[in-house]
Amino acid sequence: MQMHYGWNELKDFDFMSVLPVILPVLAVGMILILIALMDLYKHRKTRKNVLLWSLIIIFLNTFGPILYFVIGRKDRERT
Repeated sequence: MQMHYGWNELKDFDFMSVLPVILPVLAVGMILILIALMDLYKHRKTRKNVLLWSLIIIFLNTFGPILYFVIGRKDRERT
């Protein structure tokens, strides 16, 4: 009994049937990234760790912007 799938099984997979599910998720993720980066850039003078937050937003795709909006917006310098 073979317990793993190889590259040969992928040629039988219909990617077009999964596309309507994947595209909205990708679109929402990209919109979240853009909004979070624009907010971070707009408030870069009052934010701490701008470079760290920009890396988190970009590399953690959907979870990075959510973390920024929950935690990072509270991360302000007191002026």
